[in-house]
Amino acid sequence: MTAHFRAFTPASHRAAADDTLCGVPLTFDDLLLRARALTGGGRRAILGIAGGPGAGKTTLAEHLVAALNAGGPPWVAHVPMDGFHLADAELDRLGRRERKGAPDTFDAAGYAALLRRLREDTDEVVYAPGFERVLEQPLAGAIPVPPAARLVVTEGNYLLLREGCWARVRPCLDEVWFCELDEEERIRRLVARHEEFGKDRAAAVAWVRGTDQRNADLVAATRDRADLVVPPGALPPQD
Repeated sequence: MTAHFRAFTPASHRAAADDTLCGVPLTFDDLLLRARALTGGGRRAILGIAGGPGAGKTTLAEHLVAALNAGGPPWVAHVPMDGFHLADAELDRLGRRERKGAPDTFDAAGYAALLRRLREDTDEVVYAPGFERVLEQPLAGAIPVPPAARLVVTEGNYLLLREGCWARVRPCLDEVWFCELDEEERIRRLVARHEEFGKDRAAAVAWVRGTDQRNADLVAATRDRADLVVPPGALPPQD
């Protein structure tokens, strides 16, 4: 442990989100130590990772899970919020297809119910939905969370929203970290992602500057509700 590292203060006793430890910039190793500390006493804990579209939430979650599970039996599971996207057929019925990714295009109540079930830790295996990027559709029962999973990492845009059913999410989470990224880099990554999954350049830019940006502005307003802000320097590299 490095000299600047301090014991983490429980979220209920911290005044505001910070992106340093005693004034020293956070590192990925600091994040690993903090995540491990959430599962004191062997209980199951749930760590949320929030942030705008393209901010690096999934990359951070995947790297955390891989690093924490390395060298032994897996004890950390990854359950993304994206599995609770409403299917395109339902979005068409509701007239919301052109706003896909907005808060009301998810099953927020279902997501909160799954988090409560995971937190209660009474079932043999809990199955969570996944999200198929190529199809852009949720996949039921795609992610098994076994009893051995003592830490569940969940990530998504709206973990800190207080409106509607989203307000049920935050009480299920032990901590929420907020990924922060330079805005130009966030937009670059997001455009590249849309192009990778089928949009042409013009359509990708239009979607990012329109629908995605409205969602990003909404998420940015929740930053001060996080327990920790993860600065770019602590994020794993991403192409």
